[in-house]
Amino acid sequence: MSEQSEQKPDQPDGGLESLRAAIDEADRRLVELLNERAVIVARVGAVKQRDGVPIYAPHREAAVLKKALGLNKGPLPDRTIEGIYRELMSGSFAIEQPLRIGYLGPRGSFSHVASTAHFGSSVTFEAVTDIPSVFDEVRRAHVDYGLVPIENSTGGGITETLDAFRDSRGEVFVYAEALITIRHNLLSNCPPEQVRRIYSKPEIFTQCRKWLSATYPLAELIPAASSSKAAATAFAEHESDADSGVAAIGSALAGQVYGLNVLYDDIEDNPNNITRFLVISRQHAEPSGQDKTSIMFTTDNSPGCLVRVLSVFDRAGINLSHIEKRPSGQQNWKYTFFIDTEGHREEPVMRMAIEQARSHCEEILVLGSYPRATRIL
Repeated sequence: MSEQSEQKPDQPDGGLESLRAAIDEADRRLVELLNERAVIVARVGAVKQRDGVPIYAPHREAAVLKKALGLNKGPLPDRTIEGIYRELMSGSFAIEQPLRIGYLGPRGSFSHVASTAHFGSSVTFEAVTDIPSVFDEVRRAHVDYGLVPIENSTGGGITETLDAFRDSRGEVFVYAEALITIRHNLLSNCPPEQVRRIYSKPEIFTQCRKWLSATYPLAELIPAASSSKAAATAFAEHESDADSGVAAIGSALAGQVYGLNVLYDDIEDNPNNITRFLVISRQHAEPSGQDKTSIMFTTDNSPGCLVRVLSVFDRAGINLSHIEKRPSGQQNWKYTFFIDTEGHREEPVMRMAIEQARSHCEEILVLGSYPRATRIL
């Protein structure tokens, strides 16, 4: 055999054209299978509507993703498979019954990013002015579901969301959760060396403090109501004055929405900056086998009352993964507590613990049981 005709072990079989032809054939079969799946999805949607079953079911979503990832043998990474399936499920919603998702706007906000990551791009998104309004839109059935931030790994709990749960008094429930990696980007339409003024939320400046000090120590940092508003302002000012040297810090999506280039990506000081979001609904989620239950309660003012409530869950062997407190909104020095527990409200142990805790509380409400997020999007 000549040296030219010898096939090396790591060389692909055939030439580039034959490999492309193989990809074309795989794509043909893939599209055919996707549409075969879509036909079945349409039938499922008809049955759900006939029986009054919610189109979006978090426990079923969790099961589908778990099964798909279990079937993945590579070389595609699990993150890619999950992204494909989330878009598949998003397309399924459009076939079964179009969904409207309310989120904290404006467009391009990190809540918009989270909504897209969780629900895919085939649903309709509705930007809402503030977090209480997201709750109101869900309660009034103007949107099917809402998505709100509940805590950040750097900044802690989101007080507006906690207060909105307190004020909704059991009319809106937690239906699912999503863990979203927050990536900050410097957005501008001027060259990097010309940037002199930077807009963003004060919290974002804090999260990018080291990078800003090292890269733009002399830049003027201008607070904005939101990262989306910052991007819109930067674009408008650059359009009116190309020499303004203006930039914004926000999501890559905000750059796309408002027509700004990404000068630098991933400029946050903590690369593990994660925000936990909650999907809120007028419905309750069914058990998935890996669930959380969020509970809100107000205690009386007697000594040790909080310890007695928490001890109930301790004795039942129920792990508490999170606790927050907020003023009750009813009288001074009285607080409402929020806890996340592991398990579903329908499990006998959880049901019994909630009833025992009730005797130590002036008020206790289960905000919802829902599948625990196991992956960061």
